[in-house]
Amino acid sequence: MVHKEQTDRHAHSSFFGWLGRLVLVAVVLGITSFLTPGFTIEGLWSFLIAAVVITVLDYFAESFMGVDASPIGKGIKGFVISAIIIYLAQFLVPNMSVSIIGALLAALVIGILDAVLPGKVM
Repeated sequence: MVHKEQTDRHAHSSFFGWLGRLVLVAVVLGITSFLTPGFTIEGLWSFLIAAVVITVLDYFAESFMGVDASPIGKGIKGFVISAIIIYLAQFLVPNMSVSIIGALLAALVIGILDAVLPGKVM
């Protein structure tokens, strides 16, 4: 019985951890959209969808390539993969527009915010 309670508690905290990360990614995308030329997202739902899409693409990059796709994760390789993920996300997210320069600048801003904020953003 104790094992089931611990499993339920872990799943419950894991869900809230994922939800917290999703909100944090949406906030970071909002800040990045405000600060970065060539990177725009309009509307709350678009921020949330972009957060989900970027998180999923980041997960697949880490799983299939074995590379930490955070902008600071693996130096220039992580930075470039992060920029590619941001650029590709625009094709899946409504009201999101990213230029190549915007994706590079957004990866830089997200890398800086990732270093300052607690937890892993991307």
